[in-house]
Amino acid sequence: MEPQLAALCNPRLLHSPHAFLPKATSTSSSSSSAAAGGEALKPRPRLPPPQQQQQQQPGVSHHHHTRRRRELGAAALASLCAGIEALAAEGRHDEARDAFRGARAGAPFTPLPASTYDALVASAAALREPGFAAAVLWHVESSGFEPGQRAWNRVLRMQLACGMLAEARQVFDGMPARSEATWGTMMGGLIDAGRPRGALALFRELWEEVGGDAAPRVVVVAVRAVTALGSARAGQQLHCCVAKTGMYEDQYLSCALIDMYNKCGKLDEARRVFDGVPQKSVVAWNSMLASYSLHGCSEEALDLYHSMCEGGVDIDQFTFSTMLRVFSRLGLLEHAKQAHAGLIQRGLPLDIVGNTALVDLYCKWGQMEDARNVFERMPIRNLISWNALIAGYGYHGMGQKAIEMFEELIAEGIAPNHVTFLAVLNACRFSGFVEEGKRIFQLMTQNQRTKPRAMHYACIIELFGQQGRLDEAYSMIRKAPFIPTANMWGALLTASRIHRNLQLARLSAEQLLAMEPQKINNYVELLNLYINSGRQTEVSKVVNTLKRRGLCIHAACSWITVRKKDHRFFFKDSLHPQSSEIYRKLDSLLKEIKQLGYVAEENELLPDILPDEQKTSKVYHSERLAVAFGLISTSLSTTLRVTQCHRLCHDCHKVMKFVTQVTKREIVIRDGSRFHHFKLGTCSCGDYW
Repeated sequence: MEPQLAALCNPRLLHSPHAFLPKATSTSSSSSSAAAGGEALKPRPRLPPPQQQQQQQPGVSHHHHTRRRRELGAAALASLCAGIEALAAEGRHDEARDAFRGARAGAPFTPLPASTYDALVASAAALREPGFAAAVLWHVESSGFEPGQRAWNRVLRMQLACGMLAEARQVFDGMPARSEATWGTMMGGLIDAGRPRGALALFRELWEEVGGDAAPRVVVVAVRAVTALGSARAGQQLHCCVAKTGMYEDQYLSCALIDMYNKCGKLDEARRVFDGVPQKSVVAWNSMLASYSLHGCSEEALDLYHSMCEGGVDIDQFTFSTMLRVFSRLGLLEHAKQAHAGLIQRGLPLDIVGNTALVDLYCKWGQMEDARNVFERMPIRNLISWNALIAGYGYHGMGQKAIEMFEELIAEGIAPNHVTFLAVLNACRFSGFVEEGKRIFQLMTQNQRTKPRAMHYACIIELFGQQGRLDEAYSMIRKAPFIPTANMWGALLTASRIHRNLQLARLSAEQLLAMEPQKINNYVELLNLYINSGRQTEVSKVVNTLKRRGLCIHAACSWITVRKKDHRFFFKDSLHPQSSEIYRKLDSLLKEIKQLGYVAEENELLPDILPDEQKTSKVYHSERLAVAFGLISTSLSTTLRVTQCHRLCHDCHKVMKFVTQVTKREIVIRDGSRFHHFKLGTCSCGDYW
C-alpha cells in the first residue's frame, strides 16, 4: 500500500531520535539526550592537533605551554584571520583548516570576525569533516561570539554536509528564531541523507505552526521529499495543499511538481501542472520536455518543442541536450542542426555533455564528417566523447578509422574502459577485422580492470562467425569464465543461420528459447534457417510452438522524415496521399534493377508481413515504400534515411544495393540490429547482419 502524506508525516517522528540519527552512530544518542534536556550546545571539538604539537617537549610545563598559546596578539590574529578567509575563498580548505589550528591555539577564547567564521564553516562543509565542524562551533561558543540568523543557517548547512544529523537537529531545536531558509535547510539535509520521511514530518510541523502559510521555497523542498519517496499519492496530497494556497505562480514550485509527477510515472498529471502555469519559464518547458524524453514519448516531446519555438521561447543548452535524444530517436538531423545553429547565434556554446550528444547523434545517422568536426572543435573532451566517435565509425563500417581513434586515445594517455573496448570490438566486427579484434580482446584480458564481459565475448563470437570460423566462435562460449548470456548465444545463432550450420543453430536456439521464451526474433531466426534448408517438419514444429505460446509476428512499419514531417509506411500501405506516385516509382525501380541482374530472394520469413500474408508478393515491403517516397520527394543530392524496428530482410537488402546503383543516391537504414549505409551498390554491413 502506498503511504499517504499524513502517515509519512507522523508527528512522533519529530521527537524520535531514530528518525534523524545516523545508523550505528555512537555519538548521536548522547547528543540527542543533551538536546532533550535543553542544555546549551557544547559539542566537543575533535580537531586533531598538528603533528608537531602531538608530543609535548619534555621539561616544558603546562603553565608555560598555556602562557605561550596566549601570546598571539591582535595584529597577528587579524593577519591569521585574513589568511584563513583568503585560503577558503581560493578553495584551499585543507590549508584553511590548518591555519585555524593556529588561531585556536593562540586565541582559544577570543572571538574571530564573522567573516572568518563564515569562511571556516564553508571549509568544514566542503571537506565534510565532522571533527573540523565541531571544533569551529566549539570556538564560536567558547569565545562568546553571538551568530545571527544567517550565520546559524550556515552552521546548520555545515553540520548536515558533514553528516552530523543529530547535532544539526540540536542546533535547529535550539535556535531562538527560524526562518523559511532554516526549515528548508534542515529538510533538504534530511533528504540528502536519505531521510525523506523525516523531512516530511518536519514540513508537517511547519505547516501546523504557520497555519498553511508556508513559503513556496519550503514547499519545493517538501516536494523533493515526496519525489525521493516515489509516492504519487503523497505527492497528490501535497499538490492539493499547493492548489488551495494558490502557489502556482511560483516557477520553482511548478517545476518541482512536474519533476515529482515525472519520476512517479504520472505524465498526465505532470502535463496538467505544466498547462496550469500562467507564465511558463524556459525551466518549466525544459522540465516537461525532460519528462517526455525520459519516458520515451518522443513524438509528444517533439510537439511540445514545436510549441515552445512557436511561442517565442528561447531554447538553452539544457533544452538542446534534452531534444538531442529525441532527434536521435526520430532521426531528425535537420532539427538538430537548426537548434544548434540557434544556440550559436545567441552565443550559447554547448557544454561537454551537449557536444558529446551532438557527436553521438551525427554518428548514429551516418554523418561522420559532421561528427568529427564537432569532436575536433570541442574545447574539452572526456572518455564518453571518444567512445561516441569510435562507436560511430564502427557502426558505419569505418573500422580502420575507429582503430586509429582508439590508438590516438591511448597515445593521449586516456585509459579506455569497457565501453571503449566494446566500441572498437564492434568496429572490428562490422569491418571483418579478425586479427585486430583478437589483439584488442587480448589487451582487455591483460588488465584486471578491463576483463572482458559478456558483451565483449558476444562481439568476438560474431566476429568469428562472420568469417565462417564457427568452431572458434563456439569455443569462445565454452571457455567463457561465466554462464553464457543470451547475446552470446544469439551471436552464434546468427552465424549458424548465415553459414547454415543446423547443428549449432539448433543448439543456440534451444539455449535462447530457454532464456527468452517470449522473444519472437529467436523463432524467426530459427524459422528462416529451416525454411532455407527445406526442413518443413521442423518449420511446422516451430510454428506450432509459436501458436501454443500465443506468439505471432506483428506488422512492423518504416518511416522517413521529409521536410520536418514523419511519413510512416506499412506492408502494401495505401493510406499515404501520394500512394499512386509511390507505387509507380517503386515498380519503375524494380524494372530497372532487374535489368542490372536483380533476382528476388525466396524462402525467407518476412519480418514486416503478418503470417497469413507470407505467400503474397513481397515487393511492397514498408522500407521499399519509404525509399520510393523519399526519391520522389527530395532533391537528387539528398541522402535518404529510413528507420524501422524490424530486421532488414535479405531481399530488401539486395534491392537497396541495386537502387543506389541506379539512382546514385545514398540510403541509410536503421533496422532492429544495426545501421546499413548503402552507397553505389555496397553496404557498410558487408552483407552480414
